[in-house]
Amino acid sequence: MTVLEIRDLSVSVTTEDGPKEILRGVNLTVRSGETHAIMGPNGSGKSTLAYSIAGHPKYQVTGGSVTLDGQDVLAMSVDERARAGLFLAMQYPVEVPGVTVSNFLRTAKSAIDGQAPKLRTWVKDVRAAMDALKMDPTFAERNVNEGFSGGEKKRHEVLQLELLRPKIALLDETDSGLDVDALRVVSEGVNRAKVANDMGILLITHYTRILRYIEPDHVHVFVDGRIVEQGGPELADELEANGYDRYLAQA
Repeated sequence: MTVLEIRDLSVSVTTEDGPKEILRGVNLTVRSGETHAIMGPNGSGKSTLAYSIAGHPKYQVTGGSVTLDGQDVLAMSVDERARAGLFLAMQYPVEVPGVTVSNFLRTAKSAIDGQAPKLRTWVKDVRAAMDALKMDPTFAERNVNEGFSGGEKKRHEVLQLELLRPKIALLDETDSGLDVDALRVVSEGVNRAKVANDMGILLITHYTRILRYIEPDHVHVFVDGRIVEQGGPELADELEANGYDRYLAQA
């Protein structure tokens, strides 16, 4: 079983006025096959948590630890974290001009596995995953995220998820900007990837609508850089009904 363990994690960013603390002692454990939903108001630090785990240089870890199966994640470079089994689906995926989706995917798969996949099998796997995500086959020859709509970017993120088969997926507002049909297709892709690889999921969202498709085992309320309450799926329903006012007042 894979275990991502976050202990007393504190993170700051550099501003014009000096360092600003964003995360203030976060504790969280994600295991294989579990789905954890992180919910909270804007500016509470949810995305900072995901990017800090993935190794974004903007964020400085000032305390605590992050381990994956006992290995020190914070001592790894970004590419080492990816090869160890961490995957980040970004809220706003970046464009990579001059690199086609097909080349990007095969290069990433080769880097993770340590060898290039067999071409015939790989082409079959890519086509099957694209069909399941209702993606036009010509999509594979487009440059990564260049001119993509919001929905196309999110489908591409999930395509990567299905093909690269990480141990732990960090999904940063994967539902952002999706219409109802796209949300269902993307969510079904996440669920397929989870079942196929017994993957652990850390899902960051503002709303419960994606949780109707990707059912969480645990829900965590994030306010002011901390987890202030935890529960099961019923906690998400309570947040939908009552919002975050109670937690903001306590903070």
